[in-house]
Amino acid sequence: MASATLCAFLAGCAIHQTVRPVDVALEREICVIENPSVKAGFIEAYKRSLATKGYAVRQLPASAPITACATTTTYTASWRWDLALYMAYAEIRVFTAGKQVGEAKYDSLRGGGNMNKFIDADRKVDELVNQLFPGGARS
Repeated sequence: MASATLCAFLAGCAIHQTVRPVDVALEREICVIENPSVKAGFIEAYKRSLATKGYAVRQLPASAPITACATTTTYTASWRWDLALYMAYAEIRVFTAGKQVGEAKYDSLRGGGNMNKFIDADRKVDELVNQLFPGGARS
């Protein structure tokens, strides 16, 4: 009985990460549509990560449509407090010609007692970008 309770508890403390990589060749320029409800540090880390992969990043206002550039991305992220502030959720979506071509999600909202939720947000953004854009920018 105790082992079943422990398994149920641990399943409730799961951290999930899923990435559907971009599998189409992208132009060098990527436009990031700003999300003003997300801490500014996230978009800065995201733009840095994209630049490291060889992309020229152009930031667009929140009102821009996903068709504003050949390739656009949207993002959202949230932080929680549990002994310390940590990034609990992040989602990045990539669109080409208005069609979604990739997505990355990190979700520790049900992380509960899982201490692995206390990640460095910048490193997690790098990890998500590396998995989302495995080939990098076209030369």
